[in-house]
Amino acid sequence: MIKHEHQRVGVFIDVQNMYYTAKKIWNSRVDFGNILETAVAGRQYIRGIAYVVEATGDEKPFFEALHQRGLETKMREVTVFASGAKKADWDVGMAVDAIRIGEILDVVVLVTGDGDFVELVEYLRHHGRQVEVIAFKETTSAKLIDAADDYTNLSDDLGRFLIRPHRRQNAEPEAKTSVAVPPETEKGHPAQPARAPKGNHPRNSR
Repeated sequence: MIKHEHQRVGVFIDVQNMYYTAKKIWNSRVDFGNILETAVAGRQYIRGIAYVVEATGDEKPFFEALHQRGLETKMREVTVFASGAKKADWDVGMAVDAIRIGEILDVVVLVTGDGDFVELVEYLRHHGRQVEVIAFKETTSAKLIDAADDYTNLSDDLGRFLIRPHRRQNAEPEAKTSVAVPPETEKGHPAQPARAPKGNHPRNSR
């Protein structure tokens, strides 16, 4: 697979999928700054969108943390049905954005392990886009890995992509950095903000 500095890259992050895996398996948070840096890989960063779910309306610090990492945020509220079931996912919205914005990209990076995106990957590749998937292998669909041009397993370097509780000794007070977690949904929980990684962030060339 070809990767070179002139490729135009777009990154689409399924925040809920990432949060759910990190929380349930390692009781940790996700370092979205390092994930973005890995996704861009020194290429032309055109656009990055993080898809999140609103829990309490107090998520502003989390949104600001993502913006500081060069990511746009799109928010959706949890839907509660009459049966009591809860649903909050961005599958369709994320797919539509990847197709629409993909028209000006060379590479589409999907940060998710959700097998529901297999058809999206196949569509994008059919239309000449290089598609790369980044996720934790423990919760990544094998079909999604097979469908993509390239796959990065975040579990290979947990020290880089997770922020564990014991690393927060010098963190800011919780009131300034954390967000409330909503009730369990079919897709899991939205992520909490990660501390900004050291060093330079990928350059946004929009």
